[in-house]
Amino acid sequence: MRLGAHISAAGGLFKAFKRADEAGCDSMLVFTKSNRQWKAKPITEEDVTKYKKEAEKYSNIFPVAVHASYLINIASPDDALWEKSYQALKDEFNRAALFGIPFITFHPGSHMKSEPEAGLERIGKGLKRLVEETADSVQGTTLCLETMAGQGTNLGAKFEHLAYLLEAAGHSPSIGVCFDTCHVFASGYDIRSPEAYEATMTEFDNVIGLDHLKCFHFNDSKYDLGEMRDRHQHIGQGFIGKEGFANFVNDPRWKDHPAHLETPKIEKHDDGTETEMDPVNLETLRSLIQ
Repeated sequence: MRLGAHISAAGGLFKAFKRADEAGCDSMLVFTKSNRQWKAKPITEEDVTKYKKEAEKYSNIFPVAVHASYLINIASPDDALWEKSYQALKDEFNRAALFGIPFITFHPGSHMKSEPEAGLERIGKGLKRLVEETADSVQGTTLCLETMAGQGTNLGAKFEHLAYLLEAAGHSPSIGVCFDTCHVFASGYDIRSPEAYEATMTEFDNVIGLDHLKCFHFNDSKYDLGEMRDRHQHIGQGFIGKEGFANFVNDPRWKDHPAHLETPKIEKHDDGTETEMDPVNLETLRSLIQ
């Protein structure tokens, strides 16, 4: 697997490569804009040139994935917010494609005060429209629906949700799935033992299809199986445990698939010192490879 982490793009996306290399990444996850704001600074030719120059320099770091803004909610029952979210998602998709980034992940959405079925229908409508409107402008970039924990009114916690959305999008090759270990575990799918892992992946294959799985987020969980709480923990320090991650990194089906940490960046100690945790978590994952 191509192991990496979510890396800061402060000062320009091109600067993320050096930070990823220093952390010991094979791959990286980035934002192309502020994840807490709707508007984004337009991408210039200079931005793309600088990015591609660094990508060539740090050719050991691939593939790159983008995480879309957390504000986007194309499950919203509010028409104005839905349209605003849709346009923001389309912009994020196009931005990733401008840089030649192969994957972009996003949270499917929350149904809010509507029913889950209505929320899923709204997401499906957005994905179908997105596929149609970006058919000519976006080539080589896959939008990945992220598996969710089921917290609040979030959709995407059940494999059936994602299967429905893939079908609604016309099973387009430009739509895939990102498998978040913490979220899947929190939503009730066990991955801790080899037997539980295989059962969960078999269910994923039967409901969604393993060919749709394009990338991973590797996060341990602060809460136990099925508690529907989205709280990430360092690898091996949560309820999933090291054996759970060993199941993934030793599965030949995921060779060359990117897996990105979204775990806490800093560990503060009682003596006032701090430890950068991305290198520690990556080393833990690599130590599990047989």
